[in-house]
Amino acid sequence: MGSGAYEQDLAIAIKAASLAARLCQSVQKSLLQTDTQAKMDSSPVTVADYGSQALVSFVLERELQSGVFSMVAEEDSGDLQKNDAQDMVERITALVNETISNDSAYNISPLTTGDVLAAIDRGKSEGGPHGRHWVLDPIDGTKGFLRGDQYAVALGLLDEGEVILGVLACPNLPWTSVSISARPSNDPIGCLFSARKGAGTTVQPLDGSVQPKRVYVSAVEKSEDASFFESYEAAHSMHDLTATIAKILGVKAPPVRIDSQAKYGAMARGDGAIYLRFPRPGYREKIWDHAAGCIVIQEAGGVVFDAAGKPLDFSQGRYLDVERGIIATNAKLMPLLLNAVQAALKEEGNVRKAGSL
Repeated sequence: MGSGAYEQDLAIAIKAASLAARLCQSVQKSLLQTDTQAKMDSSPVTVADYGSQALVSFVLERELQSGVFSMVAEEDSGDLQKNDAQDMVERITALVNETISNDSAYNISPLTTGDVLAAIDRGKSEGGPHGRHWVLDPIDGTKGFLRGDQYAVALGLLDEGEVILGVLACPNLPWTSVSISARPSNDPIGCLFSARKGAGTTVQPLDGSVQPKRVYVSAVEKSEDASFFESYEAAHSMHDLTATIAKILGVKAPPVRIDSQAKYGAMARGDGAIYLRFPRPGYREKIWDHAAGCIVIQEAGGVVFDAAGKPLDFSQGRYLDVERGIIATNAKLMPLLLNAVQAALKEEGNVRKAGSL
């Protein structure tokens, strides 16, 4: 497949993620406690999660020439099929229809609840090494979303197991650096990052008011001059381990802790030089949590590895099998970072061993 086809796919992905982000923004503004229910893993989910997935599915089906597509996504309609979920289904359907009706590109009859549930369930693909698979996290960073903080609509495309494009719609990410403590009062909020293999990474305001501009990762070469991103939630990344890594590197700046793949976008434009993610042992990474962000970093000149220095493999289905954690930085800093990670993991192992004696 030529690059021209990927360019068209990227335009469709931008359209889908932007429309989904609009729905999410609407819901976040009027967020009520009744908008949340418990997932099996006890993390919060909102009507925006389902609505976002339904909208992305809707746009892909309408815009792709074949009309048939494979999507690996976080949600399915299982919980929505239960008898006590009818009100939620109707609310999701109303939100989806309202968002579509406000977009001049679509003049269609309102979707039914059945249409919306079917759209959500198009995300049941298992992915794998062959064919084309869209990869979606309809709201990456649900806890940030519920706090009124950072989250992202993350959409990528795999072709023969390789991520070939990605889009991150980040409704609450400021246009200037997230690391700046005193931002201008007129600083636009909301960024959309997009990347296509071999074509670089761009960012534009989510409202499309400015043309996309190329962005690049930080060129910092000395680790002591670097700053690093990590997850806001301590449950999502071992802050004590990342603190040890930072100490070994001589990093002076405090960590920048934000939710979601918005971190990947912020790093792609040079807000920070290093990204560290070390979940608790036993946690399995999902491909939708990293696919779009990974190519956004790579096409901005960065490198994304696991803790053993191996590239992330998105061809194995819905999960990523990584060695302990995920790290990202520029090519010059990566050897230093890998050495620091190995030293910190060894130190952690020695402490654990001593504690068991």
